[in-house]
Amino acid sequence: MSSFQFLKYSVNEGVAVITLNRPEVYNALNDEITFELQDALKAVAKDDQVRVVVVTGEGKAFCSGQDLKAASGNQKRSFLQSLHKRYNPIIRAMRELPKPIVGRVNGVAAGAGCSLALACDVIVAAEEATFIEVFINIGLVPDSGSSYFLPRMVGTVKAFEMCSMGSRVGATEAQAIGLINKAVPMAQLDEAVKSYTDYYAKAPTKSIGIIKKMLNKSTSATLNDMLDYEAYCQEIAGTSGDYREGVSAFLEKRKPDFSGK
Repeated sequence: MSSFQFLKYSVNEGVAVITLNRPEVYNALNDEITFELQDALKAVAKDDQVRVVVVTGEGKAFCSGQDLKAASGNQKRSFLQSLHKRYNPIIRAMRELPKPIVGRVNGVAAGAGCSLALACDVIVAAEEATFIEVFINIGLVPDSGSSYFLPRMVGTVKAFEMCSMGSRVGATEAQAIGLINKAVPMAQLDEAVKSYTDYYAKAPTKSIGIIKKMLNKSTSATLNDMLDYEAYCQEIAGTSGDYREGVSAFLEKRKPDFSGK
């Protein structure tokens, strides 16, 4: 999509790659890039050819969070309006997208950039990458979903430490505490990401989208709620073309050729 000024966007063999492209400021988020991210996520949602999305950063960083220099030029800036218009729509779109999102964390993920990484469904990071809830360092509090994702991923004690102290968590530790799926040397990052995208590009996309909705719902539901919702979702999955293909492949003792529908 050539219309993007601060993003790179490509689709190839079912894989959409969205790259934050402000490397000179470690992919810090200004107004324009946040609106472009919203547009890019709308594009992947509408594109039936896209079955998995990769979000990453250009250069040495994944995303350093809000561009403080750009924000300082607006003296009447409202944090409330900024979050509702710029950041929250991105996080909602990522969590509501009925397709898997792989975060390719190639460097620092700080502040809202950390939140952006945590909103992904699968997170693969270079060992050199760090995750920092940097808000406290300028007297702010976590936003863009971090207060939701962190305690569910690492527990309340570690989440409090990260948020209240701005602790740097390296990728190896992040994997150990369940914050990310995998930490690999930088030279192996693309290969590790590809192992996920190769799978998801040929997986039953409709079912994966339903699984994503189920897991989102489970964080605020009772067991009885989820038993009922599982039954409802299974009825939908059971009418899919991929279910019919999966059963046929099993009976014919061959590998299934899922269409994602």
